[in-house]
Amino acid sequence: MKEQRKLAAALSYHQHSGGAPKVVAAGRGELAARIVDAAVSAGVPVHHDADLAQLLVGLKLQEEIPVELYRAVAGVLAVIFSLDRRDDKL
Repeated sequence: MKEQRKLAAALSYHQHSGGAPKVVAAGRGELAARIVDAAVSAGVPVHHDADLAQLLVGLKLQEEIPVELYRAVAGVLAVIFSLDRRDDKL
């Protein structure tokens, strides 16, 4: 069986900017591992979704996500924002 290569993408989103989330880092293999490690070290939540990562890695850096990915990314952001609110209450 062929081993799947690790993928990772990092998004930036500013709620009040009016723009869509942007890809600020993306990579495969060792670069993907470094992206995940940097996020974990910085306390940034990490969400695992191989299909979404595959689509995001195909975008250019600093490119806003396309409309077709809004629903998937919104779901991820909703989970992250709820975690942030929960942590604020602790």
